[in-house]
Amino acid sequence: MSEETAGPTTGTTTGTGAPAEPRTVADLDLKPALEAVLMVVDEPVTEEHLAKVLQRPGHRVADALRELADEYTAQGRGFELRFVAGGWRFYTRPEYAAAVEGFVLDGQQTRLTQAALETLAVVAYRQPVSRSRVSAVRGVNCDGVMRTLLQRGLVEEAGTEPETGAILYTTTNHFLERMGLRGLDELPELAPFLPEAEAIEAETQEGVPSFDPDGPDPDDGATTNVPITTTTEL
Repeated sequence: MSEETAGPTTGTTTGTGAPAEPRTVADLDLKPALEAVLMVVDEPVTEEHLAKVLQRPGHRVADALRELADEYTAQGRGFELRFVAGGWRFYTRPEYAAAVEGFVLDGQQTRLTQAALETLAVVAYRQPVSRSRVSAVRGVNCDGVMRTLLQRGLVEEAGTEPETGAILYTTTNHFLERMGLRGLDELPELAPFLPEAEAIEAETQEGVPSFDPDGPDPDDGATTNVPITTTTEL
């Protein structure tokens, strides 16, 4: 009489008792495979990338993602699958955000200051935009706030202004993700309430003495006192 010992297996067995070949990625059920990948991503992932990783046609992946999103909504899950910033990612459903905040943050939250929010709004609606133009719109020096937004990955450098050589800034995909936007075209219609570029230019010139080539030489004894007031926000 023979005995068989049981042990861990890595796959199914064939009729002869030999272990079967492990399944390939292309053999996996598509929806569970998508769920497994999306559980470990730390930023929205595109349909093209998912299709490449899972070795499936792009249209099948796109259909499966939308079906999963609809299923989670119909089932009333505490999370949802959203298309944000050009890709897909799991998010906490808004009505359960308080529960997650209580667990993760333990009552402590780090929020952007009012100054940072205002600066970010100017960049979002005026991009690409230089620091001086942002400061002109807000009426205060924004250097410190811009550094904070750069460190948090909400804005980034995007070349220089041809006329002045000033560094230009734009928002990032991380900004879109945090705002829950698919693209900048989903920003609320607030741009009409911001000053026009000509008005900004005019404001930046206020208080700056003009140079008259036919006027008296400053060395002749005439002096001009120009008051300078600078407000800096940290």
